[in-house]
Amino acid sequence: MALLEICCYGLDCALTAQHAGADRIELCSAPAEGGLTPSPGILALVKQQVRIPVHPIIRPRGGDFCYTEGEFASMLADIAFVRGLGFPGLVTGILDADGNVDTHRMRQVMAACDGMSVTFHRAFDMCHSPWQALDELTELGVARILTSGQQPSAEQGIALIRELKQRSHAPIIMAGAGVRLSSLPLFLQQGIDELHSSAGQLTESVMRHRNPDVSMSSGEVAQEYTRYCVDGDMVRAMKAALNGA
Repeated sequence: MALLEICCYGLDCALTAQHAGADRIELCSAPAEGGLTPSPGILALVKQQVRIPVHPIIRPRGGDFCYTEGEFASMLADIAFVRGLGFPGLVTGILDADGNVDTHRMRQVMAACDGMSVTFHRAFDMCHSPWQALDELTELGVARILTSGQQPSAEQGIALIRELKQRSHAPIIMAGAGVRLSSLPLFLQQGIDELHSSAGQLTESVMRHRNPDVSMSSGEVAQEYTRYCVDGDMVRAMKAALNGA
């Protein structure tokens, strides 16, 4: 049976995903940035209250995955903090300027994790050569690779995901990006062991007073009054479909 990982942005999302039957959580902040390292407060509360495995993301900023010395130093400090809290794994990825896995820095990451389960995230989808990256990540000992098959969605990238799965028994190839209930049969037919989904929805703010002339973000003003949440019903339906298969 395929494992279902849910991407969660905060404690409320993580508790919803757990209650709905998720197998594992990728814990992030900043959905508009595609996921950044959660705050110490969120990390501590999730560790205290969530019973299923939680893997925080270690990503200091949005954008590409080629980091400055200062950014990399902050990543190592975040890894030490996450490891100190007792999380069983984490999610990260580092590339060099030529689009290759930065093996020098990733070796330091693996040493800092010291036995934690490491997922190399969708930085893999920005790699110059997925096959070279797979060989290097295998040698580094990462537990899994999260990928959309170097396409906008995992459905579109299923051909490469299938080939990666056939070539790799370790690391695990986990399909992610646009994975929904309707697409589960496609991945199950290809024998994909782990699936990653946001199972998300936007929820309207409870605020009644709204100032249409002021925005606290770079997006549309209307986005100030919605927030991302995990859809528990969707998680339950996805998990039921996986169990039924």
